[in-house]
Amino acid sequence: MNRSAIRENTFKLIYSLEIQKEQNIEEQIELFIEANEIKDTEAQKYIKEVILGIRENEEMILKNIEQNLKTEWRINRISKIDLSVLKLAIYEIKCNEIPYKVAINEAVELAKKYGEEKSKNFVNGVLASIVNK
Repeated sequence: MNRSAIRENTFKLIYSLEIQKEQNIEEQIELFIEANEIKDTEAQKYIKEVILGIRENEEMILKNIEQNLKTEWRINRISKIDLSVLKLAIYEIKCNEIPYKVAINEAVELAKKYGEEKSKNFVNGVLASIVNK
């Protein structure tokens, strides 16, 4: 499984957790890996690390998003898909030391594939603003 596919699966789980607001994260990770038949140990490790890392750093991630929205926007207006993409990208940039160009490009691709028509521009704008600070 290549890095983009691993990232896409991670995004799907982040989105699922956004919708469910499930408390038992570790169990949800295991169920997701099993249900999607993810056998690649590198993929499993990455998914677990990112999901738990996002949970651990959620306050910082949400603060980064809020500080880089237009003044009339609030975080609760962001679609769950866009929010999930942003959480993944911000975690990768701030905590996982993924080069920001790679993280932003991958995030924009996910936004194009799963989001609304304006999602790619919105995600790109927020992430570019975060990186420029």
